[in-house]
Amino acid sequence: MRHSVWVAKIMRRMTVGARNTVRSILAAGALASLLLGASACSPDSAVGPANRPNQGLIEVATDVAVVKPLGVELEAVGTANANEAADVTSKTSNLITAIRFQEGSQVKAGDVLVELDSAEARATLAEAEATLADSERQFTRSRDLAAQQALSASELDQIEATVKANRARVEGARARLSDTVIRAGFAGRTGFRRVSVGTVVNAGTVITTLDDASLIKLEFTVPDTFLFALRVGLPVKATTAGLRGRTFEGKITNIDSRIDPVTRSIFVRAEIPNRDGTLKPGMFMNVALQGDVQDALVVPEAAIVPEQGRAYVFVVVDGIAQRREVGIGRRKPGEVEVTSGLKEGERVVVDGTQNLRDKAKVHDQATGQRPPENGPAGEGAGKAERVSSPPAASTVTK
Repeated sequence: MRHSVWVAKIMRRMTVGARNTVRSILAAGALASLLLGASACSPDSAVGPANRPNQGLIEVATDVAVVKPLGVELEAVGTANANEAADVTSKTSNLITAIRFQEGSQVKAGDVLVELDSAEARATLAEAEATLADSERQFTRSRDLAAQQALSASELDQIEATVKANRARVEGARARLSDTVIRAGFAGRTGFRRVSVGTVVNAGTVITTLDDASLIKLEFTVPDTFLFALRVGLPVKATTAGLRGRTFEGKITNIDSRIDPVTRSIFVRAEIPNRDGTLKPGMFMNVALQGDVQDALVVPEAAIVPEQGRAYVFVVVDGIAQRREVGIGRRKPGEVEVTSGLKEGERVVVDGTQNLRDKAKVHDQATGQRPPENGPAGEGAGKAERVSSPPAASTVTK
């Protein structure tokens, strides 16, 4: 209070200009104090360079390259095919006179399935046989005459040719008669019959189907990048949604000789025993197979950075990201084998590769590793600036 009275007395003794100057100085000082107080209360004012250790670093996450047993596990989808399958058809247009099979029945190779009208074929065969018999008798007589020099050799040759032609006609007639009986070409199970007795069928008309499903041939495709894992005899396991809870085992029996240039995949065939007939031809099946297990240097699939047909990884050493070209080999979901360019135990970036460049400084979130400090931390921090106080106002006596 006394201080205020003392200041007021001094102000009264000062000239008007001097009083204005003092008021300006006091107002500037009050504003500066207000700004300093606000700066002290700001959260950012407490965070200096020494308190921001990750400033200027790229945040990444790394994982370790490890050696572990690696067996490529492949999954594919395929179609079940019968060991033997055929559409039973007629070779000629004819009338069906008898059906000798039951739908869905098991038949043996050579069993009669369908009989067609054979009257015309039998008549043709009988005519051909009669003609052959007559020509053979003529040939016998002509041979005796030729022996007596009563028939020339050329005439005998002509008669012999006629005999041979008649024999061929007989064989053709017998074949046409045989075509009126349709037999099973192999042992299997018949399907639905699509004709009835009295139906006139044309050549190629499907009468029924015949399948030998005692062995299922499962065909599927595999990308050519996994060709190294395929071999004849490799075990496979197959499942289907129609038979839940059951797994069918078999082996690869054949690998196609060509790779599809469009899909870059190769056809593979596996055989699965099916003695009880549970699996049906045409089924959609899921296939799982595993290649031979070997030790391999493995990194997460996310660590691989493909570029112009090559593969790269970023290796973090002392907080510095090093870009390296690597060779890749076998794959499995989520993991890739590295064949060259990397050593066991090195840490590779698995998250944040899109923001990286070679020799970039990083902060590894997995280990907390960052580059070493180049100088003393917080250099210059905490140094207070010296602010000169304004010159004292001169007092002027009235």
